[in-house]
Formats: sequence, structure tokens, C-alpha cells
Amino acid sequence: MQRTDFGQMACSIARTLDVIGEPWSPLILRDVNVGLTRFEQLQADLGISRKVLTERLNHLVAHGVLERRPYDRRPRFEYVLTEKGTELVDLLMVMVGWGDRWLAGAAGPPVLYRHHACGQVSHVELRCAHCGQPMHAGDVDPLPGPGAA
Repeated sequence: MQRTDFGQMACSIARTLDVIGEPWSPLILRDVNVGLTRFEQLQADLGISRKVLTERLNHLVAHGVLERRPYDRRPRFEYVLTEKGTELVDLLMVMVGWGDRWLAGAAGPPVLYRHHACGQVSHVELRCAHCGQPMHAGDVDPLPGPGAA
């Protein structure tokens, strides 16, 4: 069965899913963001097969989300987030908030995040870039954009 090419859809959600919609990809980005940058580290933390990890890393590099950098004279590489990848981690932080609220259960969130600017443990909130007010799905009207089909 042929996979749908979400990257060709006139939809920013579909295009984003084309890059990180496979379940291992967000977990790889999470790990790279916290400093697990080498293949062996990622494999050990995720318990993922070498073949699948190689495919996912190649996909993320091809999409400009990760950059492959040599760290040894032998052909060994570490993976670092690009600017594009760092912004995807911002998206994952929104997912963390949802997961903490709806799925953490009685035990509570598995990870807490301390904000560098104020030193407080906090979470990400969506706000309007123009007025600074909270911005949620019920607060907006979707309008056709210049790239609409």
C-alpha cells in the first residue's frame, strides 16, 4: 500500500506531519534537544532498531530539522537541531502541556520545565503574536491564506 504524500497537501498541519508524523521522530527530537546527540545514545534511550533509527535520522536531516556533524576521525556523527528543528521542539512543548493535562494521571507530569528567564517551573501557553492574549482553537476564525488550494 502506498503512503499518502502529506507534504504535497495545501495544509500546514499535513506538511508538518510529513516531517514528524512518524511516531519515532518527535521522540528523537526530544532526545537530541536534551543532549542525546549520538546514534548509540539515541538507540539505547529509545530501544529503537538500528534500521528504523537510521531511516528516521536520514529523514530528519533531509528535511533540514537535524544537522549531521562529524565527531570522530572515523565516519561517526552526532546530530544537532537546526533552527527549523528547534522550532519543532517548541511545537513539542505544546504537546507536552496537553499530555501533562490529559494523560499524566495521578502520578503527575514525568518531566518539569524550568524557564531560563525567570527561573520558575512552568509550561508553554499559546498567545496571539499581535495582542498577547491567550489564543485557542475557539478564539480564531480560519481564513483562506495566500497558499490555499
